[in-house]
Amino acid sequence: MCENCDDWSLHHSSLSRAPVSRRRTLDLMAAGGLAALLAGLPGGKARASQDEKLRIGYLPITDATALLVAHAKGFYKDEGLDVEEPQLLRGWSPLVESFAAGKFNLVHLLKPIPLWMRYNNNVPVKIMAWAHTNGSGLVVGKDSGVESFKDLAGKQVAVPYWYSMHNIVLQMALRAAGVKAVIRGEGEPLAPDECNLQVLAPPDMPPALAAKKIHAYIVAEPFNAVGELKAGGKILRFTGDIWKNHPCCVVCMHEDDTAQRPEWTQAVLNAIVRAEIYASQNKKEVAHLLSRDGKGYLPMPVDVVERAMTFYDEAAYAQPQAIRNKAAWGNGRIDFQPWPYPSATKLIVQALGETVVAGDRGFLAKLDPEFVAKDLVDSRFVRAALEKFPDWRKDPSVNADNPFERTELVAL
Repeated sequence: MCENCDDWSLHHSSLSRAPVSRRRTLDLMAAGGLAALLAGLPGGKARASQDEKLRIGYLPITDATALLVAHAKGFYKDEGLDVEEPQLLRGWSPLVESFAAGKFNLVHLLKPIPLWMRYNNNVPVKIMAWAHTNGSGLVVGKDSGVESFKDLAGKQVAVPYWYSMHNIVLQMALRAAGVKAVIRGEGEPLAPDECNLQVLAPPDMPPALAAKKIHAYIVAEPFNAVGELKAGGKILRFTGDIWKNHPCCVVCMHEDDTAQRPEWTQAVLNAIVRAEIYASQNKKEVAHLLSRDGKGYLPMPVDVVERAMTFYDEAAYAQPQAIRNKAAWGNGRIDFQPWPYPSATKLIVQALGETVVAGDRGFLAKLDPEFVAKDLVDSRFVRAALEKFPDWRKDPSVNADNPFERTELVAL
């Protein structure tokens, strides 16, 4: 059993549920995408909000930091916004479905999810900013025998969503190690060079690892820290040490809101940018604020969240060597900068072409990276906010001399 599972409230009854079950949502998405879900909604399509209230949906992960800090510190109110209490959901499927249905007008989503929503399911979602950089890792069980990516051959590994940075980076590393990613049913045999992938909601990962139902998982913080402290796991590699300052979650809004309410949208982005600057400069304080010992946005205690946001020690992660590029790259375990570099979006589109996912992936072959970088991302509002709050350039993930452009660096 997972040590002190009740203490971090991963199965707390107060966690929000969307009206469609997670299993049915996953089945519908794999079979026909969000169109099947949206057909049953009023109007038969995704609906943007019809009022001025800001309604935030989030998962209990540090990816939501900017959205939550802006609420906790009053940054939305400073911008004149009427904001409801953010609503916590346990998994990506209910968050995606709720956002598409118009329940929320501000969410954080794994970077490839809006790409899949917009081009496979015709959901008019826009990426408005990055929510953070880095902030994820691969956790392996203490008795799994896994000391390298090559050792994942023959193993069961959980990812939080097929369209996730986690799945992309994991499969980059697996290919480099000569291991083939597959999606097989429970009990189906694996070839010696195959690694079987499955989707689990982030809160379900540490208990599954502790119960030896899976050998490893890759996910956002603080569930890596949870795995270390509560489930007997160890970090094999931090994703930010593989892809330098990669995006993970992005800030998303409805396209109708951005078109019909530009001043309102700008106010939202001003608050988000201000929150990311604050989080970048005050990680320890923000960890306490988010934890159940602070404002309680996350159900984990402060020691878990603080580790997830601040502990990035090369000596402590020497066996296996989870950190190899800290000195050269200068990044943290998680960092916060909002600018959505087009180069990263282009690389994500290219990488998805080599990434194994469930369901119909035919739409990926039709995507042009240049087009997606311009069409999916609306950078007007975040650019204006960055000009208003120039301290974002002080984040270690930003090149202050050339802050709006970069070259992607991957080191497997």
